[in-house]
Amino acid sequence: MSTTQNTMNQPTQPPTYIIPPPASPNWKMPALVGVLLLLAASNVYLYMQLDHVRTDTKNDMAKLGNDLGQSITQLRLDNNASLQASRHSAEVLQQQLDRQRLIAQREVGAAKDDAEKKVQDLEQRVAAEQNKQAQLITQVKQTAETTSSKLTDVSTDVGTVKTDLSNTKSELETTISNLKRVNGDLDNHASLIATNGKELAALRALGERNYIEFTVPKAKHPQRVGDISLRVEKVDLKKNRFTVEVTADDQVTEKKDRTLNEPIQFYTSKAKQPYEIVVNKIQKDTIVGYLSTPKVQNGR
Repeated sequence: MSTTQNTMNQPTQPPTYIIPPPASPNWKMPALVGVLLLLAASNVYLYMQLDHVRTDTKNDMAKLGNDLGQSITQLRLDNNASLQASRHSAEVLQQQLDRQRLIAQREVGAAKDDAEKKVQDLEQRVAAEQNKQAQLITQVKQTAETTSSKLTDVSTDVGTVKTDLSNTKSELETTISNLKRVNGDLDNHASLIATNGKELAALRALGERNYIEFTVPKAKHPQRVGDISLRVEKVDLKKNRFTVEVTADDQVTEKKDRTLNEPIQFYTSKAKQPYEIVVNKIQKDTIVGYLSTPKVQNGR
């Protein structure tokens, strides 16, 4: 009993409540929402960029196709300008003719006669225009055929010219190979000489020296040949010999008893190589031949 009384006399203790700790903030959900929003924004941006690229590509392709079509159309128009103009005129006249026919059908009396007259005039103009168009087409065809024929002729002529050039070159090479190399009267200087016009042409073709042909009769005064002078003193037809005076640099040199096709050589102050005189033919009191001079005239 005392124990119970003691227990009842003790002050009553208030109940103890355990307060749970505050819940930690949940950061995963906002982060996930942010990622989703970022992905959505990225998809929208990429879609807009893709749509922009598609639009630009489509516009560029359309512009390219339009430009290409315009270029092709312009080319066709340029190539067929004359024919299209004539055809357009015929079509316009045909339309006018159709309209006048309708008017003629509705008109009576004098108005009908006038309309029929206009119709006849238009018919004549249409026929004339159609005839002009047909003539233009025929002319174009004839021009094309003529051009083709001329091209064929030109091709044939070119082939002929090539053949002639080849033959001429072959003949020239043969002539050059047959030329004689003869020692002259100056330091045994050997040179190619020509005995006729064909061989002289071959020497000219070589392009190594200048060649001046001459015919000098016997006379008191010398005759000018190139930049020198020649005077025939004596001609011996039986022995085919001649004597000639050569004037060069105001100096006179006698070349006595020379024979046909013999190089008569001498120096001048204008060139380091010698000049040459070759006589191919002796006539009565006349010598015929050529003077050969160096290409380079720069002084010795």
